[in-house]
Amino acid sequence: MSGSDEELAKDIGPLAALTIGVGTMIGAGIFVLPGPAVAELGPLAALAFVVGGGLALLTALSASELGTAMPVSGGAYYYVNQGLGPLFGSIAGWGNWMGLAFASAFYMYGFGEYVNQFVSISSVTLGPLGFDSAQLIGLVGAGFFIAINYIGAKETGRLQNVIVIVLMGILAVFTLFGLLNADLETLRPIDPFGWAPLLPVTGLIFVSYLGFVQITSVAEEIQEPGKNLPRAVIGSVVIVTVMYALILLAILAAVETSLVANNETAVVDVARLLIGPVGAAALLLGGLLATASSANASILASSRINFAMGRDKLISPKINEIHPRFATPYRAIAITGAFILLFIAFGNLEILATAGSVLHLIVYGLLNIALIVFREAKPAGYDPDFTVPFYPATPILGAVFSFALIAFIEPIVILLSMGFVVFGVVWYLGYARSEIESPGVLADYVLERSEELPNAAVSATTSVQPEGGDYRVMVPLANPAHEKHLITLGSAIAAQHDGTVVAVNIEQVPDQTSLRAARKQKDHEAAAHLLEQARADAETYGVDVETHVVLSHRGIEEVFDAAKRYGVDSCVMGWGPDSHGSPGRVETTVDELARSLPCDFLVFRDRGFDPSRILLPTAGGPDSDLAAAVARALQDLFDADVTLFHVADDRERGRQFLQNWARDRGLEDATCRVETGDVQTRIAEAASDATLLIIGATEKGVLERLARGSLILDVLDEVDCSVLLAEKRHKRTFRERIFGASGDESADEIGITPKPTGRDDSPERPRETSGFDN
Repeated sequence: MSGSDEELAKDIGPLAALTIGVGTMIGAGIFVLPGPAVAELGPLAALAFVVGGGLALLTALSASELGTAMPVSGGAYYYVNQGLGPLFGSIAGWGNWMGLAFASAFYMYGFGEYVNQFVSISSVTLGPLGFDSAQLIGLVGAGFFIAINYIGAKETGRLQNVIVIVLMGILAVFTLFGLLNADLETLRPIDPFGWAPLLPVTGLIFVSYLGFVQITSVAEEIQEPGKNLPRAVIGSVVIVTVMYALILLAILAAVETSLVANNETAVVDVARLLIGPVGAAALLLGGLLATASSANASILASSRINFAMGRDKLISPKINEIHPRFATPYRAIAITGAFILLFIAFGNLEILATAGSVLHLIVYGLLNIALIVFREAKPAGYDPDFTVPFYPATPILGAVFSFALIAFIEPIVILLSMGFVVFGVVWYLGYARSEIESPGVLADYVLERSEELPNAAVSATTSVQPEGGDYRVMVPLANPAHEKHLITLGSAIAAQHDGTVVAVNIEQVPDQTSLRAARKQKDHEAAAHLLEQARADAETYGVDVETHVVLSHRGIEEVFDAAKRYGVDSCVMGWGPDSHGSPGRVETTVDELARSLPCDFLVFRDRGFDPSRILLPTAGGPDSDLAAAVARALQDLFDADVTLFHVADDRERGRQFLQNWARDRGLEDATCRVETGDVQTRIAEAASDATLLIIGATEKGVLERLARGSLILDVLDEVDCSVLLAEKRHKRTFRERIFGASGDESADEIGITPKPTGRDDSPERPRETSGFDN
């Protein structure tokens, strides 16, 4: 089975869900970090664990609400992706996935160290690779846990239950011995180094609290997630926080602080002192179980993030495939497992594991922001069974503290982690952007309120919009007399692509009036009526519609910015002496904009809209491809008769070219007509029987000429029918920006390309004499 509609078996019960969080968090916090924390803070280190748990609880509350609203695989990544959009989703996905993979490798390396205390294994050299004993054991252990996850979530949950219950039993007995031997005087002074190091130490030990959100990564497989997920997420944070603080206080009250400070195996040494060799062996076993449970839970969660990224097309959707027998995302698990084994085999993983902690803090901050977006935007279907108390203070504080704690990590680790953030951005822009369809709740929220929000916010949102989504056709509207015809054209093109019409009214505000003042006046009844009529007209063609009012001091220039702002694929605009701010002015800025079109442009000279008989002259240029697509859309929607027209010196060669051109563009049933002679004269004659003339741009470009008021194409004034000029999006090269376009400017200025001096011997394309399509 495969595809985005696959579901994972709900095999994880409430206890297994709780132990996933507890098992991931209980390892490093109590078996590694007490020594460094006590060395910097003394007995006050116990409070640092409490503060860290409190900060983690803020994000745990947000994760619980999002998890009950969207109980699907992916956890924090999925919520960020859906709420803030795929750009941030890419950052969160790669950060969470790689952070967990690094952590899993680090845990298994630690697992190897603990096992090596029981059984001494010699190092091995394989070719250029040398593996020490911990690496060898870690590789074997990682392979075992990867196989367990491959077999199924039920087996994973059962194993996790056993590990965590045994571990908590060992720690409970250890804590009891500590309390029986406790002397409160040993805790004095409680703050030998003052209170200043409290937050830095909290930043150090916060890596102990990276497991609770991983419960949401398997939310799709939890039984009754609306009830069990919040209990597991919040419960795991509370349980671990209490255990950390209580165990550390018991240790510090039972032995001298110097025995704990800077001792990475403090709990084992304290157990040997309080209980004897049996106690030391038990705590050594506890350390082994802690690292194993952390690795097991991290492998489980990281593979689900991988799975969710594949489902959302951030990576190949082939990752989605579910095993027909085990009902697990076996490809996702296999890929994650390969990364873990690779990380164990190469290099020192301590810095990478800490970098994973920074990436988790970034993800936690984004998760809290995503919750705010969901709450404020109120998207359809957002109906959580659990809601965050004290909103919005809880998610705001959760985001602020998550980002702030990063400052207390080593700068080199922060720099390394930022490398993963940059990679997530580059991956989205370079690969995923063209594959993804959904823009996210935040983008929808901003675009729906584009006229109320600053242009910078709208532009920033649309500049990173996914390109795999709906085809968007913008229709700038100014004159009510031409609204219906322009909307009809836009709707036909949108319907051809199953896309959306974006109707925009650009209201030009006098330079003496600020845009803020104009917005406050809210005197836009004419614009509102025009857009409502446009919406009604477009909906008759069965396409989705957006409407926007844009206030601007500019006229036609604003059309270019609006095309970028709303992420459109094509723009259908009117052409006339009063269209879009008197285009007859020579304006350098507009001239520059027109040479780098953000989308395809279709400029309509309205003499009545009748697409029944369409004439499409072509010489095979790129802009005539766009003209052909429009003709095909009108043919499909209105059953139009299309005539393809070509002027050539050789009629037979011209006919062969035109037939091949029509076949390649889905216009096989169009009438093909070939003439010789003067191009403009022949087009004017052919257009006498047409109701709509569609032609491609000249070499210099329709929009550039239109913007400067220099569109002097005699044939366009000679014909009686409506004219539609088509120009594809393009960008000027660096050379063109510096030196300008090459060619005969005087000839190109009137729309005629000079005749070539040599003969074109190509059998598929005759010598061209038309400047309309080049």
